[in-house]
Amino acid sequence: MKKIYKEFKFQAAFVLVLSLVFVSFSCMQKKEAAKNPPGYDLAKPQKFVMPASLTEISGHTFYKGDPSVVYAEEDESGRVYHFKPGAKDVAYTEFGGHGDYEDITICREQVIMLRSDGVLFIFPFAQLKAGKVTSVKTVNNILPKGEYEGMYGDEKTGTIYIICKNCKADKKMNHTMGYKFNLLAGGNVKQAGEFSISTEEIAAISGGKKKKKAKFMPSAIAKHPLTNDWYVLSSINKMIVVTDADFKVKDVYSLTRSLFPQPEGIAFDRQGNIYISNEGGTGSGTLLKYLYNK
Repeated sequence: MKKIYKEFKFQAAFVLVLSLVFVSFSCMQKKEAAKNPPGYDLAKPQKFVMPASLTEISGHTFYKGDPSVVYAEEDESGRVYHFKPGAKDVAYTEFGGHGDYEDITICREQVIMLRSDGVLFIFPFAQLKAGKVTSVKTVNNILPKGEYEGMYGDEKTGTIYIICKNCKADKKMNHTMGYKFNLLAGGNVKQAGEFSISTEEIAAISGGKKKKKAKFMPSAIAKHPLTNDWYVLSSINKMIVVTDADFKVKDVYSLTRSLFPQPEGIAFDRQGNIYISNEGGTGSGTLLKYLYNK
């Protein structure tokens, strides 16, 4: 009888330990899943399904932070789409031919389109509103060779920020490079310096001490209008990297595949609400809106 009792106590203790481990692991999972950038809940978006023409939406922006109209592009045709969030029908204005267009920004009354090879296409916003683009400035050879997907135009300073997704030079260093340009009158641009984001800092936060370098391939970049933090989207490994105004990494946030199958674009409206676009792939493209709670 004593032997049976001891065995029962051992089994009960073993079950108790397993239960505690399971509960602890579940709590850890919930804690990790609940990690959000300050002021946002990434699990609760307002979801807008894109029409077929924007299945491959790869970037979007607003005019001076006005959320009433979204300006977007997809990576196949030289068109700027414009629509109200939630609208079933979207209008577009053509500015060029077929190309791998990856991002769009509107700054100082100029529309700037970024092609994946680093070529810029710049034209007046007034022509976009009129429905006919007649004068497009093509800007070549201002960026090192590489693949580019992320761009942001700062309306206050007239500075254009472009970050590299995949550049040969970055592979030899522990950071990802970005480049700054001053937007001049008439849609001209002038080099204004560089910036970088440390992949070592990203790895230290997201991968632990054993991981010295993170796989970081930015697909979009935007500045928070109220905090001046930078939000950098990396589609390939489903994360948002938040840095301070000087691009020092503050934190890293994982994105769930169910909501973010292929996150390619990021933008803020003037209230600080964040919008993230996803290419559709085998499904529909989406635009996710997250309200900002200060």
